[in-house]
Amino acid sequence: MPVSLGGQAPASFDLKSAHLPLLALLLKSSDLDLLRREFGERYGDQPEFFDHDPLLIDLQGVADAGAPDLAAVVALLQEHRLRAVAVHALDDAQRAAARSAGLPLADGINLPREAPRQPAREAAVAPPPPPVNPAALVVDKPLRSGQQVYARGRDLVVMAPVNPGAEVIADGHIHVYAPLRGKAIAGARGFADARIFSLAMAPELVSIAGIYRTSEVPLPGELHGKPAQVRLQRTPDGEKLVIDPLPA
Repeated sequence: MPVSLGGQAPASFDLKSAHLPLLALLLKSSDLDLLRREFGERYGDQPEFFDHDPLLIDLQGVADAGAPDLAAVVALLQEHRLRAVAVHALDDAQRAAARSAGLPLADGINLPREAPRQPAREAAVAPPPPPVNPAALVVDKPLRSGQQVYARGRDLVVMAPVNPGAEVIADGHIHVYAPLRGKAIAGARGFADARIFSLAMAPELVSIAGIYRTSEVPLPGELHGKPAQVRLQRTPDGEKLVIDPLPA
């Protein structure tokens, strides 16, 4: 039987709401072989990309494909230093799969909204992550196709060209004092105020805090190959990337 404390606070503890920064993994397929292969392709050559980060598994993208084997998903995530802590489920089968895997449900959580016509990426659930380390990582050599640089917890400064097929990633801002022709991912852990700067903006892909724009949407002539910046703008319909010329 519950015991009333008569309005007195316990001397040994306080119980309060907590808002934790964590990643959300939106599963878009129940094919575990495909998930394992693509995770390996994306993060296999960066074993320290994640640092045992807590993660929410979001199953809304596989509502029509049945509940995946969440125990196997959890094991895969652990291989990449990710810790599944909860599941966002849409139906009873998914909830049963979560309970079977020993994961609590987080059905009432508000997940970030996707911008129209842009692919989703793992996004952080509010509030924003801790401030980025002000000490930037500086790269002074050209980056060739297949090369990747990640500035964990800080800004990235590149003093040479980022060629097609190369990828630069930072938890903070990205500055490229040369042509940017590859991929640039700023605010990789959800820092929505991050920006991407280049003296010659012609990227294959740019992303800030999980919102993408690819070269399939060509830059206007007045921006392509010119000094420009990329920033994230919040609108009533969601978030979108905005690309502006840099002042002369």
